Amino acid sequence: MNETALAAREALWICLQIGGPLLLLLLAIGLVIAVLQALTQVNEATLAFLPKVVVLAGALLLLGPFFIGVLRGYAGGLFQAVVDVGLKG
Repeated sequence: MNETALAAREALWICLQIGGPLLLLLLAIGLVIAVLQALTQVNEATLAFLPKVVVLAGALLLLGPFFIGVLRGYAGGLFQAVVDVGLKG
């Protein structure tokens, strides 16, 4: 594979590492809320929205250091690749 394909693959992997846990968590919360709304027959939009916002905020607080570490490593690799290309040319 060439460098462009490897960079795109790594970027997609970073997106999956950062977005995946949050999306799965929100999917699970949405499913639980939908089941509770179906059982109680209470269909209120704020009952579906507010718990997701609270869970998302908590997840970002807990997973924030992990996300920062992943992005820092990715950015460092990109900057090192730029330096390596500059040294070759």
